[in-house]
Amino acid sequence: MAVSYKNLGLVNTNEMFKKAMEGKYAVPAYNFNNMEQIQAIILACLETQSPVILQVSSGARKYADQTLLSYMGQGAVEMMKTHAKEKGLKEIPIALHLDHGDTFELCKSCVDTGFSSIMIDGSHLPYDENVELTKKVVEYCHQFDVTVEGELGVLAGIEDEVVAEKSTYTKPEEVVDFVKRTGVDSLAISIGTSHGANKFKPEQCTKNAEGVYIPPELRFDILAEIEKQIPGFFIVLHGSSSVPMEAVNIINENGGALKDSVGIPEEQLRKATQYNVCKVNIDSDGRLWMTAAIRKHFNDKPGDFDPRKYLGPARVALIEMYKHKNENVLGSAGNV
Repeated sequence: MAVSYKNLGLVNTNEMFKKAMEGKYAVPAYNFNNMEQIQAIILACLETQSPVILQVSSGARKYADQTLLSYMGQGAVEMMKTHAKEKGLKEIPIALHLDHGDTFELCKSCVDTGFSSIMIDGSHLPYDENVELTKKVVEYCHQFDVTVEGELGVLAGIEDEVVAEKSTYTKPEEVVDFVKRTGVDSLAISIGTSHGANKFKPEQCTKNAEGVYIPPELRFDILAEIEKQIPGFFIVLHGSSSVPMEAVNIINENGGALKDSVGIPEEQLRKATQYNVCKVNIDSDGRLWMTAAIRKHFNDKPGDFDPRKYLGPARVALIEMYKHKNENVLGSAGNV
């Protein structure tokens, strides 16, 4: 029997995005795979009074189990309400979103198990096939007041089961037709962001005085043209982790082997929110800080074997990272 997201206490993204566009900030969309990640997301967003989108990739859904994920979403809402009451804070809106759904069947299954927002990614398909698949998903989701995100353009990089060797920038001339024919509520575009922790090759970057790689600037000209073509429409940026060198260095100093890790500068993400970018996806940064905390803990205390001993510090590191993103990068703090 189908489960409605409304019965789980979740919301779709429409109202979130309307407020974000008016306030010139972006709603954070954080991916999670386990309990510590979802705890950190909720606690950080509640403390900073930020709306939040809990994102689940198809790979995470397989890892965590689709039934458990629905209850984790419901549990996140109840946990938020309890902590809000205890701390005298306003409750925050929470959406549960499928990230990079690639088939109608997967999208339908997520709607039927309580997701409030769906991304159908047909960007790897020929244009007309992308339109056809996206429209089919929209028609199903809108019956249940579930919002839908489509994608035009291809982001390079590797993240879970999303793999692309080359990026293809979104063509501004296609967006009006795509939005009109599919009926999507928001649109993910490609303007230079990329999936994973190695978003750019060294030869694509310049080096500053400290020897840090500086990536090329995002294509704000494409973003501006898209905004002209579909004014007031909700835009999404994927692959927007900043890959903090502090976390990379901690990993490498404690037995890791990350090489040439380059992310999106945070000031560029903040600039993007001044356009119609209402949602920014961040996954790799969470993975990096969690891994950094765990590696450091094992290096400092190699005798520990209780998962709580090393996952606890990882959760703390995540909370601080999410708070920083909300307050200093996306501008979502204080907007509930």
